[in-house]
Amino acid sequence: MIQLHDLKFTPFISEAEINAGIERVAAQINTDFEGETPVFLGVLNGAFLFAAEVIKRFQGDCEVNFVKMSSYEGTGTTGVVNSLMGLTQPLKGRSVVVIEDIVDTGNTIESIAKILKAEGVKRYKIATLFYKPGSYKKSLPVDYIGIEIPNDFIVGYGLDYDGLGRNLTQVYKLKVDKMTNIVLFGPPGAGKGTQATILKDTYELKHISTGDVFRYNIKNQTELGMMAKSFMDKGQLVPDEVTIDMLRAEVKKNIDGKGFIFDGFPRTVAQAEALEELLKTEGTEVSAMIALEVEDDLLVQRLLERGKTSGRPDDANEAVIRERIKVYYEETAILKQFYLKENKYYGINGVGSIEEITQRLKEVIDEIQ
Repeated sequence: MIQLHDLKFTPFISEAEINAGIERVAAQINTDFEGETPVFLGVLNGAFLFAAEVIKRFQGDCEVNFVKMSSYEGTGTTGVVNSLMGLTQPLKGRSVVVIEDIVDTGNTIESIAKILKAEGVKRYKIATLFYKPGSYKKSLPVDYIGIEIPNDFIVGYGLDYDGLGRNLTQVYKLKVDKMTNIVLFGPPGAGKGTQATILKDTYELKHISTGDVFRYNIKNQTELGMMAKSFMDKGQLVPDEVTIDMLRAEVKKNIDGKGFIFDGFPRTVAQAEALEELLKTEGTEVSAMIALEVEDDLLVQRLLERGKTSGRPDDANEAVIRERIKVYYEETAILKQFYLKENKYYGINGVGSIEEITQRLKEVIDEIQ
């Protein structure tokens, strides 16, 4: 990890990965401009390293020029592009390769494209070392892309944070104080409720139980609660969008906290995807799905014992208990695969004392923080 001014950055893209991206771009340019003498138009300041490497690899004659554009202040784009240094040679009738360090909003290359059209160029292509498809909203094609990246703020290899970091030979991304968001699962009788309470207090997380959220909205006759009740009264499942809107309201109320424990949601892949999108809009994500794993026979024993004092009829009938366990596994099997693909699934041995199980859960959470 490095620090530039007041911010910390963590390693993101290695020098080897950067070189591989440069090689790909250079090979494509060599193919497309074979037999021509293009003008390489580097965009200062950020593209100076990338431009040098691409130009070194060009296998024919070429000319080089630069234009200095600016659209960043600190870690955010201003949305306004200013041309600070103009062209020093006529480009009419020439083939041009624009070399950018990074394309995100597309404001800079859109401005450059207007300049090139006004100059009457024969044709132009745009090459960038880094490309953020999630940020790019322009219709202008980006012809050569070294590496696609998410919407992280990065420094290194020509890119800076308020003047620092351009000389770094690898790329670093901004380290943010990440929220810890846990999807907690466990079959009936696994002790999930007990552990959720302990983890909530230990890590200062907001515990969001879908059942509690439904009961609160229905009791307080909120618009979403009344909508949910209208489906429930008909014996119908509440649509995912209604449930998600309820959760969204809970998340927004606690978005400045340290994270969430989601209990009872998601139940389907569609719900998992909706939860991902909800958290993404708030600048965070699911950290892990943690499932307590306990053998069926032990679960049955626990619930039958609980049924002696709980007063719940579904805790007193072994056949009903086994059906509840069966439904749990049917619901979570596909979710397990969903989070496994994202390397976010953690199965925890749910057998032992409360303290032992808590310790296993804490080891996982401490690892992902």
